[in-house]
Amino acid sequence: MNEPAVRDLAKRFFDAIEQADVETVASCYTEDAIIWHNFDNAEQSREENLDTLRGMVTRISDRDYGDRRVETFEGGFVQQHVLRGTRKDGARLEMPAIIICRLRDGKIARLDEYLDSAHVAAFRKTFD
Repeated sequence: MNEPAVRDLAKRFFDAIEQADVETVASCYTEDAIIWHNFDNAEQSREENLDTLRGMVTRISDRDYGDRRVETFEGGFVQQHVLRGTRKDGARLEMPAIIICRLRDGKIARLDEYLDSAHVAAFRKTFD
């Protein structure tokens, strides 16, 4: 993929999460995509990650991937951003992040996500 195509994929992927469009997110992944998180050192399959995203978009409204900085490299891209959103209890949240994506056949084959665990806990907080 050339640089404009890689940048377009990155934008389409994160725009889709902002818009709760999990189907478009799914279309950006290869079938065997692996998603890894630094805060728990766990790998998720494509389907596990899509389930996580479905939960996140129901708990967090007004999602915005702000301050996006994308750098491309041969076979992928790195994005630095701040995810902002509003939790169901009205709390406004921010989570700085770095995402490294490796691509295959025009899709994300591996996504490595670097987040602060304290911010993750605030985003995952639920209310009964």
